[in-house]
Amino acid sequence: MQFNLNNYIKVKKEVIDKELLNIISSSDNNYGDLQRSMLYSINAGGKRLRPILCLASCEALGSDSAKAIPVACGIEMIHTYSLIHDDLPSMDDDSLRRGKPTNHNVFGEATAILTGDALLADAFYIISKSILDNRISSMTGIELINDVSYAAGSRGMVGGQVLDLYLEGSDTIDIKKVEEMHLLKTGALITCSVMAGARIGGANTNELESFKKFAQCIGLAYQIMDDLLDIEGNDDLGKEIGVDKKKKKVTYPSIAGHEESKRKIEELTNYALSEITRFNNSALPLKLISKYLVERKN
Repeated sequence: MQFNLNNYIKVKKEVIDKELLNIISSSDNNYGDLQRSMLYSINAGGKRLRPILCLASCEALGSDSAKAIPVACGIEMIHTYSLIHDDLPSMDDDSLRRGKPTNHNVFGEATAILTGDALLADAFYIISKSILDNRISSMTGIELINDVSYAAGSRGMVGGQVLDLYLEGSDTIDIKKVEEMHLLKTGALITCSVMAGARIGGANTNELESFKKFAQCIGLAYQIMDDLLDIEGNDDLGKEIGVDKKKKKVTYPSIAGHEESKRKIEELTNYALSEITRFNNSALPLKLISKYLVERKN
């Protein structure tokens, strides 16, 4: 029977959406607009790329991904917090996110900041609780928390965001510095998602290294494609096209050019796929997802 990627993504997304709704709706946090604000951004129509990668990585090892669902949701909560904060007037000052008004435009800047803070902190509560509830070994649990906190903080996503702001408008930038920014700002949480699924799936040291290399390549390729879509995309993108150029953002195409960017995406994708060939048919969803991410139009 032929594997249907669209159906796979649809089913996994529904699982993640349902669990995220349950996590936020069932918590005793209904202060002011906080819960409504959290649900607004969580339900804003994201692809659920990171949690789906987490589940697919777990399955690539022949394991049941059910145990990985709470951790996958925690990572998506961290991703959502980062988007809320990125959109703030003091950061990117965006008015649209996924085709809808950004959180601070609906609930105000103060509530948006607190919503992001809540999603970040609650994510670690959900992840740690799932480690206990699913009786994940203490060593694997500590490694999961270590990976996620590293990816979300100054050594990963936040560091990449700061580097992005620092490079904005600069005239002399080495392409390696752009790659570093992308690997931190976007790649760190993607790598963390893949590694989390692999850890829960029981990967050994050598397998974890393969998953890490795969994820780093896919994370960078994904962001380069995002940069290209900001130039070549259409209305389906869910945000204004050409924003990077208007704000003098440093992007891979702005430094290396369109053709080199497309060549780099192909090179990274091929290398990524070579790292997970050992997992055979179990890794088919992961392989096809990685191709989908760099061939998408939105």
